[in-house]
Amino acid sequence: MNSTHAKLLLKGIPASPGLAEGHALVIKDAKDQRKTQGYILVAPFATPLLIPAILNSKGIVTDKGGLLCHAAVVAREFGIPCVTGTEDATSKIEDNMELIVDGTKGYVYKR
Repeated sequence: MNSTHAKLLLKGIPASPGLAEGHALVIKDAKDQRKTQGYILVAPFATPLLIPAILNSKGIVTDKGGLLCHAAVVAREFGIPCVTGTEDATSKIEDNMELIVDGTKGYVYKR
């Protein structure tokens, strides 16, 4: 994954290390259970209802949260790159937008 041809879109808290590249799937309500397999999950925050979506995603980006939020803890447990606390990911990211999530540095890039 090469972020040299990507534009920095968001900064947040580096909650789970690693890099993930893929298309965004924005889920603003935990009742929205679209298939996230192979997508970057983008949500306001994570609740236990989102665990199936989290486990099937390539990466996670949230508006709210920190190092100990639900998304961060689950992401670290399963080795999924995660950036939390971006404040406005769900308003800046659209479905199918190509992203790179750098969970080590806390950056989200747009391709």
